[in-house]
Amino acid sequence: MTEADTLNALVVTTYRNRMEVRLPDASEVSARVKGRRLRPVCGDEVVIESLQNGRDWLITAISPRRNQLTRPNTRGETEILAANVTLLVAVAADPPKPDWFIVDRYLCAAAFMGIDAAVTYNKVDLANHSDELNSVLEEYRRIGYSALETSAKTGLNLDQLAALLSGETAIVVGQSGVGKSSLINYLVGNAGQRVAAVSAGSGEGKHTTVNSAMLSLPGGGAVIDSPGVRDYAPAIDTPDQVVSGFKEIARLGQDCKFSNCRHLREPQCAVKAAVEAEEISARRYESYKRLYRLTDELAQSRHR
Repeated sequence: MTEADTLNALVVTTYRNRMEVRLPDASEVSARVKGRRLRPVCGDEVVIESLQNGRDWLITAISPRRNQLTRPNTRGETEILAANVTLLVAVAADPPKPDWFIVDRYLCAAAFMGIDAAVTYNKVDLANHSDELNSVLEEYRRIGYSALETSAKTGLNLDQLAALLSGETAIVVGQSGVGKSSLINYLVGNAGQRVAAVSAGSGEGKHTTVNSAMLSLPGGGAVIDSPGVRDYAPAIDTPDQVVSGFKEIARLGQDCKFSNCRHLREPQCAVKAAVEAEEISARRYESYKRLYRLTDELAQSRHR
């Protein structure tokens, strides 16, 4: 093996057994993974070796990740979904019925990754507006998140979304059927990502993006289209870490009487007082409590 036979590459599409990787000259080739322990994900920087005079490639190593988007799998282990991301965009829509708790959990994941995040409410052309929707979007804006209303059908505010993603390595996440692939097709000039309507029977979105794919943006940067979900939670080691994913709770929690306050049943809790005073939304506080309980249950199950 010569030095010329080994290259650094970027994973841009993931399949079950093979991956598409981008070479230093911007060309893309298919590669398989060496062994079973090596598990590259979209966004990974990898080392590849040329086999059969460049007709086949083998991924032999993964460079250290700057960050990673995670979730716990059914065995309680951490599953890595994407790596080396600089921006997370959580998308909601109606249909399917928005689950803002899922959006909150993605925003938490971004905080744990140390990256910026934004919220996009898509399909506004369907006019499924409500006072509740306006209230939720305003909540996110007050906390400090960008919150856009968009339409992949009409192009509403997609220039703003494109500007937000420019120069970033972004990942677009959310429930199945919210139009993530449609938004990305518009932004990259119809990248060919498959789209599908919401199931008429269940009202839930149909899974259309089977594998994660990184697509280049015309204005610079790239966006990862990820499979839609019906539920999501980031992989968190201990429940005490949950608070760092909720900006407003972490900020006001500094005024609690006890430094180790969990903001649940403790006396003289500044967070609970802020909820009662409507300085923190009751919905966001409920979201915090749900994720705290879930993380606590998962942590306990790991130690059984």
